[in-house]
Amino acid sequence: MAFSGVQSDTHRYEVVQLRKFLIVFFLISLTPLAPVTQAQDWPQFLGPTRNGRYVGTNLPSVFPKTGPAVVWKRAVGQGFSGPIVAEGKLILFHRLGDKETVDCLDAATGKEIWRFDYATRYRDDFGFDEGPRSTPTINSGRVYTFGAEGLLHCLDFATGKKLWAVDTHQQFDVRKGFFGAACSPLVEGRAVFLNIGGSKPSGLVAFDKETGKVIWAVSRDEASYSSPVAATVGNLRSVFCLTRNGLLVVDPANGNVRFEFPWRARIQASVNAATPLIVSDLVFISASYQTGAALLQLAGSELKKVWSSDDVLSNHYASSVVLDGYLYGFHGRQEQGPSLRSVQLQTGKVMWSVDSFGSGTVTLAGEQLLVMKENGELLIVAATMKAFRPIAKAQIVPGTVRAYPALAQGRLYVRNENTLICVSLKN
Repeated sequence: MAFSGVQSDTHRYEVVQLRKFLIVFFLISLTPLAPVTQAQDWPQFLGPTRNGRYVGTNLPSVFPKTGPAVVWKRAVGQGFSGPIVAEGKLILFHRLGDKETVDCLDAATGKEIWRFDYATRYRDDFGFDEGPRSTPTINSGRVYTFGAEGLLHCLDFATGKKLWAVDTHQQFDVRKGFFGAACSPLVEGRAVFLNIGGSKPSGLVAFDKETGKVIWAVSRDEASYSSPVAATVGNLRSVFCLTRNGLLVVDPANGNVRFEFPWRARIQASVNAATPLIVSDLVFISASYQTGAALLQLAGSELKKVWSSDDVLSNHYASSVVLDGYLYGFHGRQEQGPSLRSVQLQTGKVMWSVDSFGSGTVTLAGEQLLVMKENGELLIVAATMKAFRPIAKAQIVPGTVRAYPALAQGRLYVRNENTLICVSLKN
C-alpha cells in the first residue's frame, strides 16, 4: 500500500508539472518573437558580410522595356551615405538644411517611421556635396552613424532615441581632411570600430557599443575614406583597416597591432577609399593616385606580398568583389572614365576589361554582378572571367549616383543627389 501511495503522489506531481509546462508553452506561443535580421537584409556598408555580396538568389535575366518596377521613391537631402535595410526598415543618413538627419522608413513603402537630427556646420572645401559621407550600421537594435564632422551617434533602432554620442574630432584632435569624415562604422563583438586619424593615437579606435567609451586606440595614421572589416584568418579574428598610410591588422579584443603594410599614394592630394577584401588567408587592397593594387598573404607570423601593380585593378572609391578566385571591379580614377575589369586574384592577370566604362559600384549576387553606374544606369552582368557579358540594363535614376546602393529582400535602393528610389529585382 505504501508503494501505491508513492505512485499516486508521483502521478499528481507529474500532472501538475505537465499543466505548468502547457501553460508556459501556450503563453510563449502567444508572444511575438523578437525581430531578427534576415539573411537577405543589408544592415551595413557593403552588405551583411561587408564584402559586397548579396546572399539572395540571382537577379533577373531581363528587365521590362520600361526598366524594373518602381516600388516607391522620395526626395532626399545631400550626402554620399548609402541606405541600409534590416527587419523591414530602411535607414537613410542625409543632410537637410543645416542638420544631419537620420530617417527610418518602411522599406516596403518609403513611409517615415521616425526621424533624428542635429545641427551641422560642415562645408566642403572643393564645392562637392556637404552631406554625410559614411554609411550607417544597424546592429543589435541600435543604429550607428558617423557624420562628416566626426560626430558618432548611437540611436535606438525602434524609436530613434539618442542613446549616446561622441565628438571624435574634438576628442582626438582631428584636423579637417579633404572631404570630411567618411569611415563607415564596423560593429564587431562589444565594439564599434572607426578610423579617426587625429593628432592623438587614433588610426583605429574601438568604442564600447553600449556606452561610447573608448576601449582602446592605436596608431597615429591619418584618416582615410576606407572602412574597416573583420575576418577570421588562421583561427584569429582580426580587424583590417586601410588608413591614410596603409593596412593595419589589429586584434579587436585589445588593439594589439598584428601587422602593418604601408600603402599610400605618392601625391598629397589623394585618398585611400576602397575597403580591404579578405579571401581565405589573402588580403586584397587597392587605391588610385599611382598607388595601385596589392595582394597580401597572412602566413603565420608573416604578412607577405604576393603581387602588386598600378596597372591591374586600382580602385578609386568603389571596392571590388570576388567570386571563385576572380576579382571584379573598377580600374582608374573616377574623373578619367575608369574601366570595368575581371582579374585573377592569385596572379593579378587581367581577364577582361571594358575601357572608358565610367565609374560606379559593383555588388555580387549569386553568379551575377549588379553594376550601378554613376550616371544612374543599372546593369546586370554575368560574373564570369571569360568575357564581359551584360545580361540586362536600365536607366534607374538620373546621375549623379555616388552612394552605394542597398539590395535587400529582392529590392534595390538607390540614391542620387536628391532622390531615393526603390525598385523591384524579384524574378
